[in-house]
Amino acid sequence: MKRREIGKLLIANRGEIALRIIRSAKALGIRTVAVFSEADARSPHVAAADEAICIGPAEASKSYLNADVIIAAARTTGADALHPGYGFLSERPEFARAVAKAGIVFVGPPADVMAALGDKLSGRRIAKQAGVPMVPGAETASPGEIRAFAEREGYPILIKASAGGGGRGMRIVADESQLEAALEAGSREAMAAFGDGRVFVEKYLARPRHVEVQILGDMHGNLVTLGERDCSIQRRYQKIIEESPAPGLSASMRTKMAEAALALGRSVGYRSAGTVEFLVDGDNFYFLEVNARLQVEHPVTELRFGCDLVAEQLRIAAGERVSDVAAPVGCAIECRINAEDAANNFRPATGTVMHLAAPAGPGVRFDSHLEAGLEVGTHYDSLLGKLVTFGATREQARSRMVVALGEFSLLGVMNSAGFLRDIVASEPFARANLSTHFLDQFFSKWHPAETDGLEAAMVAAAMVASGAFGTRNGRGAAPAAAGPAIAARRSPWDELSGFELWRPR
Repeated sequence: MKRREIGKLLIANRGEIALRIIRSAKALGIRTVAVFSEADARSPHVAAADEAICIGPAEASKSYLNADVIIAAARTTGADALHPGYGFLSERPEFARAVAKAGIVFVGPPADVMAALGDKLSGRRIAKQAGVPMVPGAETASPGEIRAFAEREGYPILIKASAGGGGRGMRIVADESQLEAALEAGSREAMAAFGDGRVFVEKYLARPRHVEVQILGDMHGNLVTLGERDCSIQRRYQKIIEESPAPGLSASMRTKMAEAALALGRSVGYRSAGTVEFLVDGDNFYFLEVNARLQVEHPVTELRFGCDLVAEQLRIAAGERVSDVAAPVGCAIECRINAEDAANNFRPATGTVMHLAAPAGPGVRFDSHLEAGLEVGTHYDSLLGKLVTFGATREQARSRMVVALGEFSLLGVMNSAGFLRDIVASEPFARANLSTHFLDQFFSKWHPAETDGLEAAMVAAAMVASGAFGTRNGRGAAPAAAGPAIAARRSPWDELSGFELWRPR
């Protein structure tokens, strides 16, 4: 394929991942365009880009999920490529098709590949044809057929939504008496979440590990793997701690999982970054799904392999060959710090960032969009930042993470850093006693330290008294490095032509 130069990239996302993509693009000499909702007008990703344009009100459905407005913004700014990041529209094949139809390079896998792998039933069939080990399952929602499956395999079984993930539509069925009600509830929830009520069943694995293999493919038929990541520690089916390599796996299993990921990727002509995800149960592993996009946890792979996965995506999208894979070194761990009230069943938290002290030092990386004065609301994902540590050994990476989480200080928004520190400092984590039920097994009765809130309040009061932060339109003080003032903008949701763009002065 002939190489296509990317001169200007629109990032169809916000926050931490938008900043991450902007940095890699700039290092490659690519100009960047940020999109933002009215709620994100003062977000750092807006100031970091070469250009920025408002795409609508705070509601995601009217801004970051509005494909027509985003494509219109790309056309108006002259962007010749678009990176979707993760979340929002990143795994919508219809969006990828629309981007390509507009003559814009979509930085990701082809739309037909995304569609085939995004549907879990289709993904299972593709994986099975590629010879990838499968969890026993039944691709049906018929109560009679599912009863017959359960009689063969035994209860419990797991009902899953075909069109999505994140635990929505998922139900564990312990015995036959629960089956019909669980099927109805799962299908109803799947329809509400994804507009598709199809469900299927699999044999339920009691304490599996969740391990994924990073793949990179180009348009020339090259496909490589960059190790694996353990993503077993999850809450409500959402990952909160990831690490690479996955501890405790045999060399044979690592090789077989990599070979399975490559076989599946080659069978569909996969290109760009993606992950093939598996459940590991003892000495066996089984296909789970494919995430046809960049993953939140990609930094742990970057640290071990000394690579830039976003830069690789951009190079691949421009028609270049995937880079040679370097030999991995060391171990890396990532903790997702979320805006959550840990003392109140981890309910989403809101507030204004009054003070932020990010940890630093050897082997410490903090990917975030936080700065003083930033408002954290309820419109979007609760992710505040990703703290990543690297070490020559897992224990060194773990010890650095314990220290780094202890140094992390954020006033104004309740967050999960203390919870994560207790997990990483625990004996079960140190021993790598990992499974998707880790929190239920070891942290079901966790409570924050009673002094945490008091200490934060005392520090905040002292800062107020000393004038350490003031106000900026009621938002708190922003550091001088936050970027130039942002002029008033028009946006494509008001008018689809003649945008008034912001550029640094």
